[in-house]
Amino acid sequence: MNFTFSDEQILIRDMAERFFRDDYGLEARRRHQALPGGFCRDTWARFADMGWLALGIPEDLGGVGGGAVETAILLEAMGGGLAVEPFLSTVVLGGTLISEGASTEVRADLLPGLAAGDLLLSFAYSEAQSRHDLNDVRTTARADGGGFVLDGVKTVALHAGTADRIAVTARTSGAERDAGGITVFLVDAGAPGVTVTDYPTVDGLRAGDVTLDGVRVGKDAVLGEVDGGLDLAERAVDRAAALAAAEAAGIMAALTRGTVDYLKQRRQFGRPLGDFQALQHRAAEMYVETELTRSLAYMAAVRQDGGDPATARRAASQAKAKAGQAGRLIGQEAVQLHGGMGVTDEMPVGHYFKRLTMIDHSFGDRSYHLERLTDMA
Repeated sequence: MNFTFSDEQILIRDMAERFFRDDYGLEARRRHQALPGGFCRDTWARFADMGWLALGIPEDLGGVGGGAVETAILLEAMGGGLAVEPFLSTVVLGGTLISEGASTEVRADLLPGLAAGDLLLSFAYSEAQSRHDLNDVRTTARADGGGFVLDGVKTVALHAGTADRIAVTARTSGAERDAGGITVFLVDAGAPGVTVTDYPTVDGLRAGDVTLDGVRVGKDAVLGEVDGGLDLAERAVDRAAALAAAEAAGIMAALTRGTVDYLKQRRQFGRPLGDFQALQHRAAEMYVETELTRSLAYMAAVRQDGGDPATARRAASQAKAKAGQAGRLIGQEAVQLHGGMGVTDEMPVGHYFKRLTMIDHSFGDRSYHLERLTDMA
């Protein structure tokens, strides 16, 4: 497969890398984390101005087109920049659910706002008992008149505390772990009965638990088909898994570059640490693992738009499993090769490692995806 970028894709890459090199950085990240909601609204508006929030949205709905590969390019740069903005939750998860599941009227109503940076989204699909199984749903939605009434608790929904709309999975029929009987609803975060408990995650981003207590929604809140929402939820989460692997590749590349630079500068026994062959081998392994992860991530991104759900699912699991394994190895090597400084808050190494750890546990960890690949064989 040819991984050569087009001129438009190179433009996205160069613009993103320049932005995160010149206008972001660790100090800016800290300032953003201290703001209400844990990110900078002005930076989010700049994302919109640069067209990043419009990726994957048709031009007639305020978007710029493009697909998963363009989004992967952007997320790779975001990984290297340690961005804390809610891109994965709003553009990838929320945007996919609306684009593929909403009615024509709802898409026309919401997607322009998303592209303009005026609409923040979250997807609450996990529950305390479900771990990574999207079909394990206790939250219920019972038909009531012309709509539904939702009750239940969803956990660890990315950026739920700042979302304007929250997509939730709820059971409209069947038993707790049935594949059928699951429906995806788009709920107003300010609706009566919706309570979000917001908290920081280990990587410095934010998530929230969403309590639904007699929340009433109309039929227009349904995304996809009633009782048939599992497939839509799985496509959104698989897309997020594939693109999170691209973000992980960007983090790994930054860790590898930073570690190599440190080995060249730090002197021991009168010589740079980089002169020692054993350390060269470890740095080389970090580079190889980064490139393997990047290749699988872009393969998975291509497959997401390929029209073959089974192939897309397999590629997402391959990329995500590799990102989990390589992320742990590269994070540990970077910390060790930086010595005691590798775990201090003043250096980016620990922040990168925490984000890699959170990526591994989001959208299915390495063990989950390896098991899923075995089931697909």
